[in-house]
Amino acid sequence: MEQFESFRASSLFCKKCNAAMPVREKLLLVLPGKEIYDYLCTGCAASLGHREVTAGARPAARPKRHPRRKPAHPAHLIHKL
Repeated sequence: MEQFESFRASSLFCKKCNAAMPVREKLLLVLPGKEIYDYLCTGCAASLGHREVTAGARPAARPKRHPRRKPAHPAHLIHKL
């Protein structure tokens, strides 16, 4: 099923905490064809599993935003005192 190609866990069972705990992803390794993420328990920071993302399953990169520039003031609008 295509809808589960990029599945991410939000909570996993932690043996140390003896409960289902929220997790956070930490990037472990970047390889030419994939990236490997580690799931860490938010309570005790234990590693609870990992996830591999292949090059085809990565979300598209966001387009870069250009920083806003202040508009240049034309010389005829600048008043000399």
